[in-house]
Amino acid sequence: MTIGFIGVGLIGRALAEKSVRAGYQVVVSNKRGPDSLASYVRELGPLASAGTVAAAAAADVVFLAVRWPHLEEALHGLPDWQGRIVVDTNNPISPDGTYAELGNKTSSEVVAALVPGARVVKAFNSLLSAWIGDEPRQPAGKRVVFMSGDDAGAKNTVKSLIAAFGFAPVDLGSLAEGGKMQQAGHPLALLNLLLTN
Repeated sequence: MTIGFIGVGLIGRALAEKSVRAGYQVVVSNKRGPDSLASYVRELGPLASAGTVAAAAAADVVFLAVRWPHLEEALHGLPDWQGRIVVDTNNPISPDGTYAELGNKTSSEVVAALVPGARVVKAFNSLLSAWIGDEPRQPAGKRVVFMSGDDAGAKNTVKSLIAAFGFAPVDLGSLAEGGKMQQAGHPLALLNLLLTN
């Protein structure tokens, strides 16, 4: 299985490193192009390559790790998403630090509309990047990663990835219900929890 990353800021990098450590092939991308990621790919090792955003979007599982204001631009013009698993790590935070106005939708429902046909799973958005990059297995238990989505098969795949990275996945249900609970500004955001062994 290949894992693509659209955006390699703090969260994207933490997850790309976890992916390589777990033995997955990764393709990292950003808006500046593959050449800008050459030194980072060397750090990640032989399982990693730098590609265009389109190349990352063609992976089996695609992590979206782009800041909310730039998300639509980053996804514009990409090829068919039909059936692809997309992991949404975003929170709807505007440049001024306020929450974006989404009406009655969750941020992942907005993301799903930008990747028509994809099977979207919300995950890793409720943790700080430092917590994601840290060792998830602590003496008291494994760090919890909340997830939600509408496709059972996609959620099973992402759940397996979360576990392979060393975290404890907790399924909250659908994007509309679970996605809202874990979204920034809601009850489960920024909770650094451990699930006991």
